[in-house]
Amino acid sequence: MKYELLDMLACPMDKKSPLELIVLEEGWRENRTKDGDLIRWLEIRTGALYCGSCGRWYPIADEIPVMLPDELRKREEDLRFLERNKGGLPEKITSQGKPFNLSQR
Repeated sequence: MKYELLDMLACPMDKKSPLELIVLEEGWRENRTKDGDLIRWLEIRTGALYCGSCGRWYPIADEIPVMLPDELRKREEDLRFLERNKGGLPEKITSQGKPFNLSQR
């Protein structure tokens, strides 16, 4: 599945685009318009964005991509995210990703 809006995102560290999307959990969401029409869309609930240029990864948690530069990221939060989701994330993120990975524990 293609998520066109993600094509507009770039890595905050090296400004490269597009980022690779890793989807761990997705689901349908729906709402009604003012006219009563039902609209549905597929959203990414949990996943990661990966920059193949610099090797950095950014979590997607509760439908929100958290794309902070290294100096604003919280190491323990990132490591908890990796631990919770290590079964679905590729090794290039879990053991080699920047700025944090599980081999640094």
